[in-house]
Amino acid sequence: MKKVLCFGEFLLRISPAADNNIAEKNPMQLYMGGAEANVATALAGWNIPTKYCTVLPDNFMSSHIIDYLEYKGIYTSSIIYAGNRIGIYYLEKGADLKGKMVYDRDHSSFSQVKPGMIDWDKVLRDVVWLNLSAISPALNQNVADVCLEAVQAASKLNIPISLDLNHRARLWKYGKDPLEIMPEIAQYCDVLMGNIWSANSLLGIAVDEHIHAKKSREAYLEHAKETALAIISKFPKCQTVANTFRFDSDKENITYYTSLFTANEQFNSDVFTCKGVVDRSGSGDCYMAGLIYGLYSQLPPQEIVSYATSAAFGKLQEMGDSTEQNVIRVKKMM
Repeated sequence: MKKVLCFGEFLLRISPAADNNIAEKNPMQLYMGGAEANVATALAGWNIPTKYCTVLPDNFMSSHIIDYLEYKGIYTSSIIYAGNRIGIYYLEKGADLKGKMVYDRDHSSFSQVKPGMIDWDKVLRDVVWLNLSAISPALNQNVADVCLEAVQAASKLNIPISLDLNHRARLWKYGKDPLEIMPEIAQYCDVLMGNIWSANSLLGIAVDEHIHAKKSREAYLEHAKETALAIISKFPKCQTVANTFRFDSDKENITYYTSLFTANEQFNSDVFTCKGVVDRSGSGDCYMAGLIYGLYSQLPPQEIVSYATSAAFGKLQEMGDSTEQNVIRVKKMM
């Protein structure tokens, strides 16, 4: 069975309880997370064979995590046991798009992975797609080198590679600018997903500093097209680029839409709007899962962008980091 492989750090998320009744006895809630684990969970829930590769300590907590992943239908045979701790992040208010966040990932098992620790030929043996995110190379040089190992190995085997350009400035603390790391990884990728600003920060793609003043969906989508063309020109192996746009107004109204550039044509989603969100975490991961789902299933480009956008928008109304939406629910929103 040919699988999608997601590679990245598994994280535990701790947040204040959203329900006051629960908060009286349990003021903090624990959620399973991590960008790539969120993608894997969504894909497995949509009946795409999915495998997850990460590094966990060999202890009882990791056993519970493995049980959780396998319950979700994710293959865990490529998980490596090393180190002493699981990465954590704290999110002050999940329903706030601008809520405070603190990462506690120093010296985690995953952050201590080194080149040569993972047998990529073995891990990729039953894989037809590799997915990873820019969050991993942001941790330290060794992790960045392992990500480069992964994309080089997959590229050598002609395995399509997708990369989420999620930029977390607070993680890049080891003396390297993202522009020194990410372009080398991106050159091996077939699908890049992010937005016009992350493409600028991580890949050096030009961005119009005055784009917000234009205040129109048309202007943002035209910029998305320019960004996609610039990425494809700079990284010829990449032929598919997705850009997402999510805005929140003073009245807490959320506007969300995306574009997909592939086969030298841009396909745009409908505009989704709502008042407030339940939880902001994992929406971008859900979008990436939607892209992979559509490309893996060989859907038409317009259906792919519509599905991914619907899934990501639906995730904003779910508590926790990973989605519980099934295919029928996502398509109903479309």
